[in-house]
Amino acid sequence: MAYKLITDSACDVSREMLAGWGVELLNMCYRFTDDDVEHFDDMDIVDFYNAMKSGRVAKTAAINSETFRVTFEEYLKAGTDVLYLAFSSGLSSTCSSAFMTAKELNEKYPNKVVVVDTLCASSGQGLLVYLASKKVAEGASIDEVAEYVESIRPNLSHWFTVDDLVYLKRGGRVSAASAFFGNLLGIKPVLHVDDEGHLIAMQKVRGRRTALNAIIDKFGETALDPKNSVIFISHAQCQADVDYVCAEVEKRYGAKVELVSDIGPVIGSHAGPGTLAFFFLGKER
Repeated sequence: MAYKLITDSACDVSREMLAGWGVELLNMCYRFTDDDVEHFDDMDIVDFYNAMKSGRVAKTAAINSETFRVTFEEYLKAGTDVLYLAFSSGLSSTCSSAFMTAKELNEKYPNKVVVVDTLCASSGQGLLVYLASKKVAEGASIDEVAEYVESIRPNLSHWFTVDDLVYLKRGGRVSAASAFFGNLLGIKPVLHVDDEGHLIAMQKVRGRRTALNAIIDKFGETALDPKNSVIFISHAQCQADVDYVCAEVEKRYGAKVELVSDIGPVIGSHAGPGTLAFFFLGKER
């Protein structure tokens, strides 16, 4: 029986690239609080970050059950199973909504919807989707791909840093005092996503370059196979930093970055412009 691989826009991989992998994209929405207009993928990413830099505050919303129902039923009615790889349940209620909808539809149709909580974000989620799509292309069954994703999920390493702590403060990730004094003193956090899919601060260092080097060091210390690693990087308008990281990773470890993508509004609303995130398979998260 045929099946369709689906993910959501928290993966920070373009619709066009996902289509090339055979993956359908569901968009999550966002709004700016000053006008409350609902956006999906209808705003240029540069305009989005310029709006944030000007002081506009963006808020995101989970995908609702009705959106999942319409999407999933289209395939189920055609006799096609669905495998949905969801944005981390530790960061959004999207995954729980998908699980609830899948349960209802699986009681109604003879074929099925399988939902996997990636416990990932940004192109860490995108990397998991990419690796899953390769298994699909090799002919693996829906259950085999779901099991594969769950087996490598604990190894999907997320390491990132932000440029301005005010955006993490808005999301309750750091206190107002920490954001104020951190920005004043040039403190840059090194963060990751833990085994439960939550955002965790791991280090505080002084200076942007020190934070980037800390991320590169983490790769060298924990990657399963540094030289042959599949590496994805996502960033929010900091291409020069991406170029530095790519060059350093190749110089130190002989590794090349497979994909560089923009951090979209879903993640960017919370992390802000200047965020750089680095993803690979490691000995642990």
